[in-house]
Amino acid sequence: MIFREDGKIRDIIRRLSACGELKRQDFFLLMGDISPEEEQTLFQAARACSAERFGRKIYLRGLIEISNICKNNCYYCGIRRGNKEAERYRMSREEILACCCNGYRLGFRTFVLQGGEDPLQDDPWVEDTVAAIRERYPGCAVTLSLGEKSRESYKRFRRAGADRYLLRHETADPRHYRQLHPPEMSLENRMRCLRDLKELGYQTGTGMMIGSPGQTLETLWEDLEFIRRLRPEMIGIGPYLVHHGTPFADQKNGSLTWTLRLLSVLRLLYPDVLLPATTALSTLHPEGRKLGILAGANVVMPNLGMPGQREKYELYDHKLCAGQEAAEGRKELENMMGQIGYTLSESRGDFQEHSPRCRKEE
Repeated sequence: MIFREDGKIRDIIRRLSACGELKRQDFFLLMGDISPEEEQTLFQAARACSAERFGRKIYLRGLIEISNICKNNCYYCGIRRGNKEAERYRMSREEILACCCNGYRLGFRTFVLQGGEDPLQDDPWVEDTVAAIRERYPGCAVTLSLGEKSRESYKRFRRAGADRYLLRHETADPRHYRQLHPPEMSLENRMRCLRDLKELGYQTGTGMMIGSPGQTLETLWEDLEFIRRLRPEMIGIGPYLVHHGTPFADQKNGSLTWTLRLLSVLRLLYPDVLLPATTALSTLHPEGRKLGILAGANVVMPNLGMPGQREKYELYDHKLCAGQEAAEGRKELENMMGQIGYTLSESRGDFQEHSPRCRKEE
């Protein structure tokens, strides 16, 4: 048990808000046994920080899950190669462009192509698909989330018109990484990919599951240290959720509390970062998306994929893909945002760094 004096948590939040200062012991205190009032103080500080940078606008992304075929066998993932129960699919370029057309009509100005590492959706195919989207929608942003590739592959996608790339590092701790991934995968290669993406000029996103098997506050602190060094433009975190077709089928879902507090911590550490309220958060809690926004998130990613395929991209059990989680549910999402004082932005929502605060680097 960590003991603390009265008022300590509020002092930590004040320093974090003013200068982005967070020490290891202070992080453990924030993630520990704090009162509901102290937790709300943290959330309020994160909301104020987000409002200062972005106003009351939430950026809108259209998520297109282009394939649930994956060559990898990560122990936590429902579309892992070893899950023989998964009903596989692969979208054609024409289907993807049709989704973009529908999304553009609905007001989406960012398209996110996410998929497993599908060998048939190879570099030339991805390159040509990005170029086709760029040609038809020159004012829109194209984001890719297609896993680990070579530097040359990333360079080709960038040249074709990709603006952003999402690649969660999942954990910065080598021992924890080995608990989550098979021997043929390596943390070194994942880190190499993220460095390449930054150097090639992508708006780069990383992040981790909160509450994954073997994760501790120590490993989460290592994640924060890695993020500090990488300085990504986007950070995607969400609760770990169990899938029955994985080796972790008997594990517990991640913590809503830890996820929300980490959203607030990340917002206060990096006021300009693009920070989504994820589908996993909504799956864990019926008001998860709203709670994420109220904890400092400023991005939502409704599903723009083909009806009938969305539920097949099952990274975890009971994934939501209707209502506010679907592009067609935009009105419902707008109404929810309005109830808490926010509006959806139809801009591209690119990363823009503001004047730095008096950040004290550790």
